[in-house]
Amino acid sequence: MKAFRSVTSTAVVLDRADVDTDQIIPKQFLKRIERSGFGEFLFFDWRKAPDFELNHQRGKILIAGRNFGCGSSREHAPWALEDYGFEAIVAPSYGDIFRQNSLKIGLLPVELPPEQVRDLMDRARAGEELTVDLEVRTAGGHPFELDDFSRKCLLEGMDEIALTLRDEAAIAAYESAHA
Repeated sequence: MKAFRSVTSTAVVLDRADVDTDQIIPKQFLKRIERSGFGEFLFFDWRKAPDFELNHQRGKILIAGRNFGCGSSREHAPWALEDYGFEAIVAPSYGDIFRQNSLKIGLLPVELPPEQVRDLMDRARAGEELTVDLEVRTAGGHPFELDDFSRKCLLEGMDEIALTLRDEAAIAAYESAHA
């Protein structure tokens, strides 16, 4: 996974609460085993509506309503968002599994109080570019919390496999000593 430090971009506003993983990437597109190629199916059913937000906005930051990514534990949802071009999502809250799946691939889920999310939505609608900075833990100037382990993994671009491979020599020594 690539390292994440900060992103400055226009932001896409998806002012909807309880967006579940089936809405993010519908089940009929889950037949692939690789992580790429899902972006074109992001919000597939909603994109049929001419006034759907993503039909008219583009950016690397998605600002969403509360409980984003709720529902089933579909790791394809963060894959689709990342493949579409998003690098960070800002919302008041997330589905727990969605949040963890996002962190595992380098897609930063920023949690802010509702009034700060509303401020960022208003600024994004006005065309302002926003910055999400993981090094100083701010989104559009608002401070956010992220545990130190997740932050370090994102800053270094370390997924679970890369973390394990840091100990490759010790693992190989153990395996050679134990038939």
